[in-house]
Amino acid sequence: MDGFLQNWAKAALTSTGFFWMALWAFALGYLISSLIQVLVTQTRMQRLMGKEGPRSMLLGTAFGFISSSCSFAALSTTRALFQKGAGLAPAMAFLLASTNLVIELGIVIALFLSWHFVVGEYVGGLLLIGFAWLFIKITRPRRLVERVRERLGGDEQQDGHAVRSAWDKLQSRDGWQAIGQSYVMEWQMVWKDVLIGFTIAGIIAAFVPDAFFETLFVGSGSGSEPGFGAVLAQTLIGPFAAFATFIGSMGNIPLAALLYERGVSFAGVMAFIFSDLVVLPVLRINAQYYGWKMALYILVMLLSGLVVVSLAMHYGLMALDLLPQGQSGSGSGGGQQRDLFKLNYGFVLNLIFLAVSAALGWLWWSGKQSGGGHAHHHDHGGSSRSEQILKVCAAIAAAWLLGGLGAAALPGVQASTGG
Repeated sequence: MDGFLQNWAKAALTSTGFFWMALWAFALGYLISSLIQVLVTQTRMQRLMGKEGPRSMLLGTAFGFISSSCSFAALSTTRALFQKGAGLAPAMAFLLASTNLVIELGIVIALFLSWHFVVGEYVGGLLLIGFAWLFIKITRPRRLVERVRERLGGDEQQDGHAVRSAWDKLQSRDGWQAIGQSYVMEWQMVWKDVLIGFTIAGIIAAFVPDAFFETLFVGSGSGSEPGFGAVLAQTLIGPFAAFATFIGSMGNIPLAALLYERGVSFAGVMAFIFSDLVVLPVLRINAQYYGWKMALYILVMLLSGLVVVSLAMHYGLMALDLLPQGQSGSGSGGGQQRDLFKLNYGFVLNLIFLAVSAALGWLWWSGKQSGGGHAHHHDHGGSSRSEQILKVCAAIAAAWLLGGLGAAALPGVQASTGG
């Protein structure tokens, strides 16, 4: 029983330490995202984006880069852009850019992994967009697209803020209330994924032995560079591991770091990170939006793309002699929780952004109380069942963390965990 309490405490401390380590990065990223979402409206994006062609692809990528990193928000905006006339390829460019090229994701990856994975995320994200464009050009799903457009119908909803300039919004109280509302809604969208993802990362770090990863990811933990067969197998397993966790792009980075520390190859880790759009809740939402045929078409396109791109990034970095080496036991894994709470620049940034978050939260609340502010709804696609499951899992994760932190406070357990 003592051993279980020690591992439970270690898991909770690791999860909490992971979140504390990344808190300022989340806050900074969502602040930037909120500013852009209020100042650069969806209506403006729709006016600029065409149906096909390099310019439309470039604009779709650019708008995705400056948008929210939440998978559900990206799915909703992608549907709106497609519904209002954007081509399938530019819409997919927006979707992939908004979940792979956003600023906050790169910051969190840099904190938990290394610059190699940041390069892999951004360059690989661009390659994924190129692959999707090529996939659509080769398969030519014209009839499928026409049926989906008929299914979606027209959307006459207008953005009432398009007439106001960005500078006018920044000078007005209601503009900052809209920014505060967008910031709060960013957290409302991702807190369940983040809580579950960081909790699972702590559990894996404390309870799951390295032998499990060596069995699941063939060739991992060997201490030597795996052959092509092992790298390919790990790249194929990565999406299935992500599918089982059903966690969004921001929540699965600590898990990716643990996989890397356990010896999983660069390609396998990148495939896991890229898999946030092939998890079950996303598949169900796409089916609700477009129907199952289009949802499965998108799934096949994304799965094949992430495997090809992950392998290309792996061997591209290897050819340049830049492929990172596994750092089992030396990263930010479960055995490093004491370092996660040390007084450093991250601690100071956390305090600053907690104050910023409090100010934005107050702006949101004051706007809500006065009936002002502007709604920036992020539809989860009516995925009530998925949302209910996430809420239950989040409640379980919260209870687990509270219990583990309580166990860590016990004198004997605290000493044995080094907390």
